[in-house]
Amino acid sequence: MTYYNLRLCAGRGAFEAIPRPRLEVDLGQVRRRLEAKGVPVVDARVLLIAQLGQEVTVSRDGRVLIKCHDLDEARRLFHELQSTVAPALGSPDAEPAGPS
Repeated sequence: MTYYNLRLCAGRGAFEAIPRPRLEVDLGQVRRRLEAKGVPVVDARVLLIAQLGQEVTVSRDGRVLIKCHDLDEARRLFHELQSTVAPALGSPDAEPAGPS
């Protein structure tokens, strides 16, 4: 499984990473791993909102929304998220592609 892109969202206020193939993420497991690292998390049942310096949203289908304006910062935050919750969101070694 890889995240095939990290693209600027239509509103230009965030980047979105989309997994291929789609995932079925155990949000409870992701929440526990983030909280164990001291990351504040809001559990909205169908998605999680984590504070990793910027707001990062994880959906049940594996989509990740990173609220920032800089692609390099979005990649760094995505890698930090993957490292913290692996293997729930795939290998942290897999870099998402640039904007599509």
